[in-house]
Amino acid sequence: MSMRASTIFWKTIIYIFLILTTISILYPVVWVLLSSFNPGNNLQALSFIPDHFSLNHYKYLFKQTNFGTWYKNTLFIAFVNMILSTILVVTAAYAFSRFRFPGRRQGLMTMLVLQMFPGFMGMIAIYILLLQLDLLDNLWGLILVYAGGSIPFNAWLVKGYFDGLPKSLEEAAKMDGASHLTIFFKVMMPLSYPILVFVAVTNFIGPWMDFIFARLVLRSTENKTLAIGLFEMVTGNTNTKFTTFAAGAVLVAVPITLLFIFLQKYLVEGLRAGANKG
Repeated sequence: MSMRASTIFWKTIIYIFLILTTISILYPVVWVLLSSFNPGNNLQALSFIPDHFSLNHYKYLFKQTNFGTWYKNTLFIAFVNMILSTILVVTAAYAFSRFRFPGRRQGLMTMLVLQMFPGFMGMIAIYILLLQLDLLDNLWGLILVYAGGSIPFNAWLVKGYFDGLPKSLEEAAKMDGASHLTIFFKVMMPLSYPILVFVAVTNFIGPWMDFIFARLVLRSTENKTLAIGLFEMVTGNTNTKFTTFAAGAVLVAVPITLLFIFLQKYLVEGLRAGANKG
């Protein structure tokens, strides 16, 4: 086989693999989207393309369920967590990157080790802690769990980004009489837009999609999130609203999809820049 024929062969294999991968990823998405417009409920009886399209499931969500309340709760948790987590992560990363203090190395190693363990391993401890603080079935309790859990990984990532910024900029600002606070807000922050966007978006998406901790902390109907409410639609012997669940899943995916479409450039750039140096 000639060199040209070999190149064409391997390119063909690669393209076939990419096409099959794309189909395997998009098929479930398209299937859920089309199912949400199907007037039936039983997924096994549904055809891939509905005989006729209906918005009944979307109307049912807003008129006969607490979907609007779930959406509002989830949006509140995700937005407040995004603000709080970003502040905690960026300030911690700046301190570890630019200051030298007793316990700095041990703190960095602790954050590194914490990344090795999945968050749900601390569910019992989190439950007891929130119970003692009277924060069970409280949206703020869940926000504190998310904000604290986001620090180890994201602080390492942002620290790597800060380490890559030239210290000469801060030294020049200090010579002009700038304080650490002024340097942080007027020198570091304007240069850190990509990583800030990445951290903010990931901290918004995490609570939006989470089910485990929300199920652990929240109990009452008025505090349920989208993940809990939609899950309960398809669990139990009498709950068979699978196509309504599909409609809810489509509405859940819309904000996340729009965020990725409009901020994809900054997400990729921030992740790449933060991984350059640690």
